[in-house]
Amino acid sequence: MTGMMEIHTYPDPVLRAKAEAVENIDDELLALIEGMGEVMYTAPGIGLAANQVGVLKRVIVFDRRPREKGRDTAVLINPEIVLAEDQITWEEACLSVPDFSAEVARKGQVKVTGLDRRGNPSTIEADDLLAVCLQHEVDHLNGTLFIDHISALKRTLYKKKLMKMLKEQADKD
Repeated sequence: MTGMMEIHTYPDPVLRAKAEAVENIDDELLALIEGMGEVMYTAPGIGLAANQVGVLKRVIVFDRRPREKGRDTAVLINPEIVLAEDQITWEEACLSVPDFSAEVARKGQVKVTGLDRRGNPSTIEADDLLAVCLQHEVDHLNGTLFIDHISALKRTLYKKKLMKMLKEQADKD
């Protein structure tokens, strides 16, 4: 399955679709989670939502220690932000929004609940980069991209840059 899994990029409509709640955890879902982990680290990234690989299921994978060496991959199925406080501004980028980053204001501390890969309840309390990552990935499941959190001017500039890149790519092909 991993061989076929690729990251969808803006403006692909799948990134704007709302993901469906996971009803049951089966082998297909576990294979999706494994593949997402591989894709995330290969990219390289610190988080990935199922929408980003074209699957509209409420599943995110992320690295629990995004700044440290080694991998600490975690998964949340049907994640929900149940508590969010304080403000933080972070330079964000996204695997689905290539060649662009921008400062985004988010909550500095979050508590997110969901299920682990075995279907057990899981709660993650996070701050700083991990809190930003979790909010970013849950946004994906709701069809929201980090560029929706920036000014209209910056968004327009990015879209122009993207259209130019896509045209140059098409001209090469």
